Amino acid sequence: MGEQDRKGAPMTVTREDVLAALATVPMPGTGGSVVEADVVRALAVDGDRVRFLLEVDPAVGKELEPTRAAAEAAVAGIPGVAGASALLTAHAAAAPPPDLKIGRHPTPQAGPAAVPGVQRIIAIASGKGGVGKSTLAANLAVALAREGRRTGLLDADIYGPSQPRMMGVSQRPRSPDGKTILPLHAHGVTLMSIGLMLKEGEAVVWRGPMLMGALQQMMGQVVWGDLDVLIVDLPPGTGDVQLTLSQKYRVAGAIIVSTPQDVALLDARKAIDMFDKTRVPVLGIVENMSTWVCPNCGHETHLFGHGGARAEAGRLGLPFLGEIPLELATRVAGDGGTPVAAGDGPGARAFRAVARRLIDEGIV
Repeated sequence: MGEQDRKGAPMTVTREDVLAALATVPMPGTGGSVVEADVVRALAVDGDRVRFLLEVDPAVGKELEPTRAAAEAAVAGIPGVAGASALLTAHAAAAPPPDLKIGRHPTPQAGPAAVPGVQRIIAIASGKGGVGKSTLAANLAVALAREGRRTGLLDADIYGPSQPRMMGVSQRPRSPDGKTILPLHAHGVTLMSIGLMLKEGEAVVWRGPMLMGALQQMMGQVVWGDLDVLIVDLPPGTGDVQLTLSQKYRVAGAIIVSTPQDVALLDARKAIDMFDKTRVPVLGIVENMSTWVCPNCGHETHLFGHGGARAEAGRLGLPFLGEIPLELATRVAGDGGTPVAAGDGPGARAFRAVARRLIDEGIV
């Protein structure tokens, strides 16, 4: 049993707690800590268990075993941590950088095209930000992979890419020839994000044509391999990225994410209308943050209302794909780099139910 706070409740271990502990572990040859040397990767906090990697030069990997042990011990010593696991991993050898240059405009392309190796493209969209679109995209991708589908995830939210953090990856993608881009893999999902091509905290200051060109490159230059489905996490709204995807690629359909309240549903209608105008089928609506259950007493509360998305789907004649509860575990898992759908619990079951419905209805 882990350490407890003054009231006797188990202490909650956070990502920040772990990084603070790791900041005390020196990284040989750098004069700083393993955090300052930026070698900590795939940090995941799962209740009172912590896992992470130290990505190092393979030439000195054996010499850094004491550093790995020290990092693991530092994390294990955090109050509330019952177990810590640290592994050494070698970073990839240097390779030509992918040709994804800021400012590239789209190249000419004939009307809706397929992506080599990808059977279906499903867009995850919302009319406004903050409704959990990226959370649904990440967890749906993981849930589909757990159901045996070969799944890819493209983070096309170019101004606010969040999938690298949510999926627990931070390596820069490699390129064997300076043109094609090799995607990363996490939790059984093939992954690519513009966030992996930029320095952390670097802003994307692009006009519309540059956004369109970047999407075109990530769709066409990435070696996706053979996939049953590619989940595309779109930016919020109805802008250039959405239009480019809808008009330039064969999209099997779109899933609209909304919270229950009227103001979110108003914007969701605009997203639905955009896909109608671009002739992309709307596969259905998912209601996120649908229900909150008190972890102490079990009382169920509808903080943002309840059933609004279901009623809107009925009004529009669209399938209602499911309700996702509002729970702390989903936020903690996303921040920790291991989507909640990779485990068990109410949130995982809710995402799995959406994935199962897509499979049962032959969509994926």
